[in-house]
Amino acid sequence: MISKPKGTYDLYGEQVKKWQYISRVVDEVMERYNYGYIRTPIFESSELFHRGVGDTTDIVTKETYDFVDRGERNMTLRPEGTAGVVRSYIENKMYGDPIQPVKLYYNGTMYRYERPQAGRDRELTQFGVEVLGSDDPAMDAEVISVAVNIFKMLGLKGVKVKINSLGDIESRNKYREVLIDYFKPHIDELCEDCRERLEKNPLRILDCKVDADNELLKNAPVMLDYLNEASKNRFEDVQNYLDVLDIEYEVDPKIVRGLDYYCHTVFEIEATVKDFGANNVIAAGGRYDTLVSNLGGPETPGIGFACGLGRLVLALDKEEIQLPINTQLDAFVLYVNDTEKEYAMALTQDLRLNGFRVETELTGRSLKGQFKQADRLGAKFLIILNNEDLVGGEIQVKDNATKEVTMVKEAEIDDFLDLNLR
Repeated sequence: MISKPKGTYDLYGEQVKKWQYISRVVDEVMERYNYGYIRTPIFESSELFHRGVGDTTDIVTKETYDFVDRGERNMTLRPEGTAGVVRSYIENKMYGDPIQPVKLYYNGTMYRYERPQAGRDRELTQFGVEVLGSDDPAMDAEVISVAVNIFKMLGLKGVKVKINSLGDIESRNKYREVLIDYFKPHIDELCEDCRERLEKNPLRILDCKVDADNELLKNAPVMLDYLNEASKNRFEDVQNYLDVLDIEYEVDPKIVRGLDYYCHTVFEIEATVKDFGANNVIAAGGRYDTLVSNLGGPETPGIGFACGLGRLVLALDKEEIQLPINTQLDAFVLYVNDTEKEYAMALTQDLRLNGFRVETELTGRSLKGQFKQADRLGAKFLIILNNEDLVGGEIQVKDNATKEVTMVKEAEIDDFLDLNLR
């Protein structure tokens, strides 16, 4: 037997209905916020992620699925959504669109080679938003509110927003030197990866999973103490707009995020769910004002977030939230002989085309077996065909809950179901 690759999953049955429902909620919220859907390729030039995500990040150095195609081009399965969206923004000259800022969202599959565990897979599905062309602190608050409101619509209660500021380039350069001076005398106490990060990007040390419990990291200088006046004022404005939007949050100076392109506002949204453990971060993002220019486009401010659907579903399951998913059939059409079967096929198609969820028998079950199948599928009505009724222009319809039987004229079956189902 051929099995699925490690760290991937099959989605079917009740579980896939949850994913589909969440995706519909995401679509609905994005429409309200006026975000347009974007679909980018699953694989892109490896250079895009090296230049965009950053050569010092774990995603690029350890987790990407890289391959050489038949044209001897270096390709990578996308590990995250932002770089591809920004590449599309530049390539399609969206910066020239008179409607600014450009507000986009995606919902697709990503690939990261990491150790599989609950809520963390090698093939993962993420939805996220990207706003390009606005450096207004109010936009930071709006983007955070998009994620929070999606979670609220899904019924998730234990939602906690944590925010921090990485400041502008001047602030980050100053903080970088402070971190180097702090960690350098103790370099031998850090893991091998962190030793390499010291000169390249010392902020990555603060995000290290291996040294997370090291007292050096716990007592390290915090970015907020090294923000210049402009960056401080901007961060205060973001907090003010979150207050205006009635979004509860806390400032957490330990948040640095794992990607090189972030500046100013960074944030994580946690689900404080019992027994959720290390998977409690369900969405995260931040501002990336230099990414577009780094990838060859004009200087353009940007901000976004991403959320893993697998981890979100896990949080909903942990909180035992029942999503309002309709699994019932509107009707099941039953028959006995071939003449009735032909009519059942035509009637089933007509009802489906008129918006009803209908099934009929196509595996040769007896009438008794069809009744059992209708019960398994939760059919609200049973449409029971027989030739005598059809000759008279009528159809027998049985309410599967009350067991009440009604004779309905053929031409009125749609109206009958519509009246009794809606």
